[in-house]
Amino acid sequence: MLVAAAVCPCPPLLVPEVASGAAPELDAVRAASADAVAVLAASRPDLLIVVGPAEQAYRGPHAAGAAGSFRGFGVELDVRLGEGGGQERALPPSLAVGAWLLDRNRWGAAPVEGLGVGESLDTGRCLVVGRELAARAERVALMVMGDGSACRTLKAPGYLDERAVEFDRRAVDALGAADIEGLKALDEVAAHELKVSGRAPWQVLAGAAEGAGLGGRLLREDAPYGVGYFVAAWS
Repeated sequence: MLVAAAVCPCPPLLVPEVASGAAPELDAVRAASADAVAVLAASRPDLLIVVGPAEQAYRGPHAAGAAGSFRGFGVELDVRLGEGGGQERALPPSLAVGAWLLDRNRWGAAPVEGLGVGESLDTGRCLVVGRELAARAERVALMVMGDGSACRTLKAPGYLDERAVEFDRRAVDALGAADIEGLKALDEVAAHELKVSGRAPWQVLAGAAEGAGLGGRLLREDAPYGVGYFVAAWS
């Protein structure tokens, strides 16, 4: 059963070495993410699974100890997803950011695994995947990585789309209230058009949380680069 979840954004800029001079702009998001990780640890899980968006080559399970890197972003920084034998396949960027957050906050509360999900995964399949994750152990925690719309401003990666703020508002409201039905209702097509990387991971969370009776708290909402970054904790 799911006993806790942390929802965190996954831009590589969250890593100060990658952000360089822009690092202070995300300090509040980093601090909120640390608080969310603390909620996971306090839940005393038997297993933590980090879920995040992934391109085709990185989709599917990632074993404990899997390695990731930020070298593609010009930084000689490597990370590992908890402790274990790992695997040959590298972590996708979203899970590498998750691994960095866990290492930064000295995670040691439970074994860690990862799951990369396609951003196009339909809602029904997301819910099934979430239910399967929740059944993996008696006490499961999820760290759910993903960003809101990348179309919030003219300078955003996806340029300005007037629908972006309203879509993100619905997502934020659902994440902050642990509103499972609200997450299920997020539109797949609109999410794709608005470049929302978090839609599928959030809906995996919705499936995992069915029947768990968790409450939610929104810890941070920001969009410093025209991209929605949200942090929430469910317990």
